[in-house]
Amino acid sequence: MAKHDLDPASLSEIVEMALSDSASFACIEALHGLSADEVRAVMRQTLKPGSYRAWRKRVRTFSDRRETYK
Repeated sequence: MAKHDLDPASLSEIVEMALSDSASFACIEALHGLSADEVRAVMRQTLKPGSYRAWRKRVRTFSDRRETYK
């Protein structure tokens, strides 16, 4: 799903959920119908490059530690 297919409110909610440490990709998919790859694409388009890299690093680090995280 491209960024322009989402209304601003949904886009904002997806970004907020993805940045949250409590929401998983499965939760985002259940609410908005976006797969993990689609969420990553939205985040890449929405965030600044450095912010996106920091977010991906945090997600990878936590997912290595906790199996249920994103």
